[in-house]
Amino acid sequence: QVQLVETGGRLVQPGDSLRLSCAASGRTFSNYGMAWFRQAPGKDREFVAAVNWSGVTTSYAASVKGRFTISRDNAQNTLALQMNNLKPEDTAVYYCASSRLSGYGTTQYAYEYWGQGTQVTVSS
Repeated sequence: QVQLVETGGRLVQPGDSLRLSCAASGRTFSNYGMAWFRQAPGKDREFVAAVNWSGVTTSYAASVKGRFTISRDNAQNTLALQMNNLKPEDTAVYYCASSRLSGYGTTQYAYEYWGQGTQVTVSS
């Protein structure tokens, strides 16, 4: 049974940094692409960032490019999202997702397994 558990979400102020983590278990982590999505109240779930199986290739949504960095540690079966210069519009529940393939996509349909989410709130 595949499990993805996100941690690290909390209330921060605009301009702060925050690091989210996702612990994966249940299948060979290094075989699959991974991604972060987010969902704000009243909005659809949206793509944030993705990384291929090796960690070499990444992709970012335009709204976070240059501020967020996705990374993975295949030895520890973990995925991370470093978020810098946070803005109020980054407020959302952030989800970790595991791809159906070694690569990644930018739509939720490319992902087979999802975590329960972690709340990030950016407010002064």
